[in-house]
Amino acid sequence: MVEISKKYKLKNTVTFGFVNWIGLWTLYKKEVLRFFNVWIQTILSPLISSLLFLLVLSLAIGADRGNVLGVPFVIFLAPGLISMQVIQQSFSHSSSSFMIGKIQGNIVDILYAPLSPAEVTISISLAAVTRSLIIAIVTISTFKLFVDIKITNYFLLITFTLLSSFLLGNLGIIAGLWSEKFDDNAIVTNFVIVPLSFLSGTFYSIERLPDFLQTISKVNPFFYMIDGFRYSFIGTADGSITIGLIYLTVLSLVSWLVCYLLYKKGYKIKS
Repeated sequence: MVEISKKYKLKNTVTFGFVNWIGLWTLYKKEVLRFFNVWIQTILSPLISSLLFLLVLSLAIGADRGNVLGVPFVIFLAPGLISMQVIQQSFSHSSSSFMIGKIQGNIVDILYAPLSPAEVTISISLAAVTRSLIIAIVTISTFKLFVDIKITNYFLLITFTLLSSFLLGNLGIIAGLWSEKFDDNAIVTNFVIVPLSFLSGTFYSIERLPDFLQTISKVNPFFYMIDGFRYSFIGTADGSITIGLIYLTVLSLVSWLVCYLLYKKGYKIKS
């Protein structure tokens, strides 16, 4: 082997170093373009869905409902709806990335690319974060036309948006690796992601719940995502913002580690 390498010296070879930044950026760009190419489905649809929720709930119970956490119900509701879309769309992006790749067979393009498991998982999770950030910006800007919502803490708004979307992006990768068909992925979405989103204080304050249900809610990470996001608008929270930041940070790191290990092992993507 040594003699062959000396005799046939390869020219113009590319070394990537410790991190293949070119490959990481290329995969990230591919994932971003993937959802931009169908922007009506990936960006416009969540916006319309949030507006319909806001319209129906504000007309149905907004006028008759008293203040919640010191603000009108519609002002309380709007940030929760935005955060719910951030959560669901981030999960949807990363899970569909692996599902489509496995079903169409082009997952091999990633498997045989000169990318480490860390680079692949980070690229896809960051693309999911990008999609969520765009949805958040578009939805907040649109809601401002109809509801008097004001951002009071930009740092927490950005921090909770990044943590929430990164965590759900990681969970989406795990779900995408586990799922063998679209029905499997739908099970996770319909029986885990959506229920946790609705049971996290999106439409109500957990102060109205019995004590034991409040305790259960405070274990739900979706509660801290929505509560922290809402706090950046109204300045009041149901739970502890500090605990929420620590909890979501730990879960984000742990979930990414699980993604890394599963992908490195080739879980359900390598025969």
